[in-house]
Amino acid sequence: MQIALRFYVIEVSKYVITLLMVLYTSLAVTCNITRNKKVFSVCSSFQSGLLLVLMFLCFLDMTFVSGKEEYLYLFAFITLFLFFMITIVSIIYDRSDRQLLNNMCMLSGLGLCIVSRLSFAKAFRQYILTLVSFAFCLAIPFFIDRFRYFKQLLWVYAISGLTILSVVLLTEAKVNGANITFTIKGITFQPSEFVKILFLFFIAAFLCKYNSFKWVFLSAVIAGLHVLILVLSRDLGSAVIFFVTYVLIVIIATHNYWYLLTGVLGGSLACIVAYKVFDHVRIRVIAFTDPWNYIDDQAYQITQSLFAISNGGWFGTGLMQGRPTDIPFVDKDLVFSAICEEFGLIFALCLLILCLCVFCRMLMLAANIADKFYQIVVYGIGIMYIFQVFLTVGGTTKYIPLTGVTLPLISYGGSSVMATYFMFFIVQGIVIKSSHYMTGYENKKAEADTTVY
Repeated sequence: MQIALRFYVIEVSKYVITLLMVLYTSLAVTCNITRNKKVFSVCSSFQSGLLLVLMFLCFLDMTFVSGKEEYLYLFAFITLFLFFMITIVSIIYDRSDRQLLNNMCMLSGLGLCIVSRLSFAKAFRQYILTLVSFAFCLAIPFFIDRFRYFKQLLWVYAISGLTILSVVLLTEAKVNGANITFTIKGITFQPSEFVKILFLFFIAAFLCKYNSFKWVFLSAVIAGLHVLILVLSRDLGSAVIFFVTYVLIVIIATHNYWYLLTGVLGGSLACIVAYKVFDHVRIRVIAFTDPWNYIDDQAYQITQSLFAISNGGWFGTGLMQGRPTDIPFVDKDLVFSAICEEFGLIFALCLLILCLCVFCRMLMLAANIADKFYQIVVYGIGIMYIFQVFLTVGGTTKYIPLTGVTLPLISYGGSSVMATYFMFFIVQGIVIKSSHYMTGYENKKAEADTTVY
């Protein structure tokens, strides 16, 4: 009886998990394209139930395979947290975007699940950091809705961001040869993750006031200083994200597509210089162009990633049935390959579609925001999010050279998770603030239409 039950959990559950993920993703796509409020509401509610069932099956699978009841305890904590987050945000902020909230919870739950499989100790720390992040983020929409001076803090954002990055550059703490972390009283974090937010607010505050060539050039100089400091810190993944986000936001804000040509030329030149100057960039390019000749040294990480992806097949090996821990830094840089191996290619494809749904949702929300400053911020968050997904997945699948950036909300990493939560709740806050303005406008218009002269 026990053998049969174990077989069911290991072999059958992976197909059920894949089916649930396909259903959830289909509902996410439906919510993005439908204009029917009732359909949107039903699909969003059904998504919440699918999320909890999927988490239950994943942790039940890990419990049966490992024989450790600790996974069920962790599942109980994570389920309560996700249920509480969806419920409390919907109650406190009734004008929040439910679809963005659901997808954030799904990505966060999947991240906690895969990190639990890779390292139970890291999963517990990730859970605590996620809980702390949510506690802080719960106040963000309230603060954004009531604070009216975000646009006036242009130089505060610029100076603060440059100062923080400069301090990190001057420290001696290194991670894989790069100055990217900072430690205060035993707590280590990666400031560039939070400077992303300051950077976006700086660009939005600048471009909503000045968008002539002279002022765009000045903003480019300041943005270039951010990128230069990151390059000197050898945090090239973040440098690429800052650069691409800036170029695309400038195009959106000015509608001048000549800036795209300038950005492409500047980016190409920067890539050539980086290849000539940095040894680890050359190593990653070599591993990208010819991994099989360097399988035992420079290309070991990417080849192991490719082996894991091919090993998973369409439905995966099943949780804790693969060998993702053979991949160096799998919990951070290459977590997508672990998902492909144990959840399967269908599940991984659904995950990518879900990330695209999040991006498209942010673009749709931004398009309906009247205030240009807040509109640029939401566009920027959406661009930064999806480009980071592209860098991570592209590097994992050898579509582009590895960049060493994390998959948002899924990879292990406290700073990355916390900063991503901040960004998602900033979008929620802006949506709530904009809906209040729209409601006020609609009420005034209704009063004007019913006034008898």
